[in-house]
This record gives sequence, structure tokens and C-alpha cells, in this order.
Amino acid sequence: MSVTEEYLANNVEYAKTFTGPLPMPPSKHVAVVACMDARLDVYRILGLKDGEAHVIRNAGGVVTDDEIRSLAISQRLLGTREIILIHHTDCGMLTFTDDAFKRDLQDETGIKPEWAAESFPDVEEDVRQSL
Repeated sequence: MSVTEEYLANNVEYAKTFTGPLPMPPSKHVAVVACMDARLDVYRILGLKDGEAHVIRNAGGVVTDDEIRSLAISQRLLGTREIILIHHTDCGMLTFTDDAFKRDLQDETGIKPEWAAESFPDVEEDVRQSL
């Protein structure tokens, strides 16, 4: 069984006990921007339950134009009033530079990305910049 098949089977079991429907706006009126690191369980870290928050994840938990888009929709249309930003130690985004990453991709694929990888050398500075 592939990982995808395993997760689909898990979803079937989850659906059997799902007590929804939940309202679309998050009940705690909060949005979270967090790193996508698989070691971070945002729901467990914050003690969140289904339907309590919008959780937006990306590499590094950086605030880019797409996160601004999602946060604007979350706040303007779905009533969130607070934003929590989660960065962490030992983040993979500390281990490379945008230029080297783009160069590697271009060498491998022949295409240089136009987008920024948003790597950063200092977690605390990136949190300040994201705010």
C-alpha cells in the first residue's frame, strides 16, 4: 500500500466519526502562519481543535504575497482578528541561500525560478521582517 493509499484509508475512518459540519469562520478568530516542517504539529503545539484557526504553512513560515492574500481573506471575509507567526530553531531555511538554490534548480532543469525561496540566515531577524 502506498503512502497515499494509506492516507486515503485513514480519511475514510476519519470521515466515519467526523461530527461536522463546522462553521467556515474559525471559532477562535485566529490565523496561524507556520513553517511546514514535518516535525512541527501546530495543532498540538497550540492546543488547537478542528475549526478553531486558519493554519497557513510554507517553507520557513515566511510571510510572502500569498500569505498576505490568505490572511486578508481570513481577516476581511472570515473574521480572524489575531495572527500567530511560528518559526523554530533548526529550520531547514537556514541551511541554504536563495541564489544557490535557484542555481541548482537551473542546473538540473534548465529553468531558473522567478520566485524567491525566502531562505534566511537568522530566525529572529526573519520573524521581525515578517511582522
